[in-house]
Amino acid sequence: MYKQNKIRYTPLWTAFGPSISRFFSADPEPVSPAEQKPIPLRLRRGIRMIREVFKLLTIKDYCKAESLAQAYELNQKRSNRVMGGMLWLRTSRGAVSTIIDLSGLDLNRIREGSGEFSIGCMTTLRELEIHPGLHAYTEGALRESLKHIVGVQFRNLATVGGSLFGRYGFSDVLTLFLALDSYVELYRGGVVPLEEFSRMKADNDILVRLIVKKHPCHTVYLSHRNTKTDFPTLTCAVSEQEGRCRTVIGARPGRAIVLPESSAVLADGINEESARAYAEKIRHLTPTGSNMRGSAAYRSHLTEVLTRRAVLALGGNTLKEKALGGKTR
Repeated sequence: MYKQNKIRYTPLWTAFGPSISRFFSADPEPVSPAEQKPIPLRLRRGIRMIREVFKLLTIKDYCKAESLAQAYELNQKRSNRVMGGMLWLRTSRGAVSTIIDLSGLDLNRIREGSGEFSIGCMTTLRELEIHPGLHAYTEGALRESLKHIVGVQFRNLATVGGSLFGRYGFSDVLTLFLALDSYVELYRGGVVPLEEFSRMKADNDILVRLIVKKHPCHTVYLSHRNTKTDFPTLTCAVSEQEGRCRTVIGARPGRAIVLPESSAVLADGINEESARAYAEKIRHLTPTGSNMRGSAAYRSHLTEVLTRRAVLALGGNTLKEKALGGKTR
């Protein structure tokens, strides 16, 4: 009768347990030569991959700031971080000594005055999206810039301060507000134009609020994405104010840039020919690069297409204003 041979397998952890534990540990305890066994190269590579996957952000202490002065003082330590919506920060790696929470400082409000909007740094993107005053002022451009950012649940957490302070190349928020007369208030640096702030290097200051000055203007926002909720391949915002056209191109894939203002496109009225000529000029002025979402040549093509469409949409708003006697609101 056939008798099956029972093969005894040695568990991986039993064979290499001490060595694997030492490999994972940041501060390994000494292991005697008798216990330590060499780990095969393929296994070492697998363990290294697992360790990289699970090497996430670690936070030692949490502090809910009682004042901006306290938050600023804590933030001067290099290993401390200010917490916004914790959506981008939590995907980073490394160790944070103290995470600083600004949620108790009443910085999550949108205040509308006769001459400006004041938007606290802890205001969520969803609150921006549904604010009737901002929606009317930007003629729906703000809502258009926000609605593609993942989903409502995400926008309920993501904050204006975090979106702007990071100066991310893919930021729809930065692109849109650069097209408006916008400023940021820094705790130590004071009020700075958003265009200037976007070119500054990251430091340990704290962004307190965003200020949007009110002027009669028209704004159009367009973007292109490979899939609906992906990062944008290119973003484009165009605004018209006092007869001058201001164009902002973002996700180049670098951070958004403001192109030189021009009045030529509006001088003789916007039509297909003038919009095409202006879009071609913007394409030549906009530096682009390549990444996994698109090549530099593809982004240059998108720059021309989106700019032309935005200018034509802007022309529709301008004609509507003239028909209504100078006012659309």
